[in-house]
Amino acid sequence: MNPLLVIAVPLALVIVGMILNSIGLSFDQPESSSEQDPAKRLAAERQTYRTFFDLQRARSLKRQKRVGQYAWLVLVAFIASFWWMYLDTVNKTTASNQIAAIQTVPTAEGKEVVLSVTVRDGNNVKYLIKSEKAGTSGVAAKEGLSKEPVPSWEVSRLGTALSVGDKALPLGVALKISN
Repeated sequence: MNPLLVIAVPLALVIVGMILNSIGLSFDQPESSSEQDPAKRLAAERQTYRTFFDLQRARSLKRQKRVGQYAWLVLVAFIASFWWMYLDTVNKTTASNQIAAIQTVPTAEGKEVVLSVTVRDGNNVKYLIKSEKAGTSGVAAKEGLSKEPVPSWEVSRLGTALSVGDKALPLGVALKISN
């Protein structure tokens, strides 16, 4: 689902509600009485105004009830859309941050070690490991892991991680993490 719908659906509901709320507004004056006698004419106009007032009040109360119901609908739509957006964001970030494989590989020059981290979505992030005693030993990589050394042009763009252990990380160290 497109995240733009999170914004578009409640906005469309608000616009439709504004249109529905403006329909049927009439502030017309009631018709004047055709009576010639001032007393009867006043009574007829009073009755006409009373009928007009009751009609307007009934319409207003009906509109207020509809707007109240519509406000609850918009509130539920906002809550549901933002809850969906929260869950979608959490699911996408947790799925993309899960590590599938960790492996050390040599550089093209063979002097340094690169830590290759593969995430579950297939992305691969590599870190150049700086150590005082970084040695290289030719250990064959397991099936499914990369066997080729990291080229020097890629080493220059890598982030760095510092090995704080007493021993340098050996080449070919690989770890597969299962669900």
